[in-house]
Amino acid sequence: MLCYQRSLLGRGVLKSRIRVGASGRATLRCNAAPVSKEATARADHVALSELLDVAVLAAEKGAAVVRESLDRPRSISFKGTTDLVTETDKASEEAVLAVLRRHFPRHALLGEEGGVSGDTNSTYLWCVDPLDGTTNFAHSYPAFAVSVGVVRGGTPVAGCVVEFTGGPHAWATRTFAAHKGRPTTCNGKPVRVSEVSEVRRSLMVTGFGYEHDEAWSANMELFREYTDVCQGVRRLGAAAVDLCHLSMGLVDAYWEYRLKPWDMAAGVIIAQEAGATVTTMDGRPFSVFERSMLATNSRLHQQMLEGTGPKTRDLLERGVDLSPWLVPPGYDSTQQP
Repeated sequence: MLCYQRSLLGRGVLKSRIRVGASGRATLRCNAAPVSKEATARADHVALSELLDVAVLAAEKGAAVVRESLDRPRSISFKGTTDLVTETDKASEEAVLAVLRRHFPRHALLGEEGGVSGDTNSTYLWCVDPLDGTTNFAHSYPAFAVSVGVVRGGTPVAGCVVEFTGGPHAWATRTFAAHKGRPTTCNGKPVRVSEVSEVRRSLMVTGFGYEHDEAWSANMELFREYTDVCQGVRRLGAAAVDLCHLSMGLVDAYWEYRLKPWDMAAGVIIAQEAGATVTTMDGRPFSVFERSMLATNSRLHQQMLEGTGPKTRDLLERGVDLSPWLVPPGYDSTQQP
């Protein structure tokens, strides 16, 4: 399937496509017209507080669109056999991107539904999941959110997640926000990861993608192994929600393969600024373009790596591709935050 968007931002004209093949593998394609280095430089010095303010504003705009669609008939289509997309996803993304373009017309944008737009020469890349947990939303299951994060290189520096809670006839929201060096808040109040230090005392969460490949099978093995030694492993189906739950101590560890930048960008900085440690599942430094993620309350991180590390290294030894992916063409994912 092709998701296509064209954006006209001053001199920066960029066309992008996300192609999802029969195997479920996603790739990005885009073509950008040149933007002057001077214009890009002027856009690449923004205070973290300003980035966060705009992330919150954008996420709240998207959440307002989602809120209007609650408990109403939905127009649903399919990206794959079971991977849903609704008109609400698209409308929410349009609302979010409108805010980002108004405030930062020279920044790069990466949306789950629309792909890449803006100036990929920018230091900043906004990663937008307009409705994380679409399947949950389609069934009115209260585990979905609007997620807006901004990264420099592959490192999240600010983000906001508006989580929907409660369920039919009792809907409510929680707004999580953080930027680098600023403690995470939930509805304006500071939150912190748990102090659980033993796996046997922990509650964990994971996720399974739509592609039933070798990484999926390895994760099923991890699911079984951890279920035997901890107090439970949950699977909500919304990465941003999982990371926010980690940030406030509801769960103690979260791992998953093949997440995408928009799944992680906001949630990771929210978890980190609440005290979480985030790496790849084999312990390497985290980037939103990596294909594995392990996030814990820090106390459990080394213990978790003893399980996720060998599984991940075994996948690599068998030739499974876990290299960085979905980097917008022209974007420098190696730059330091």
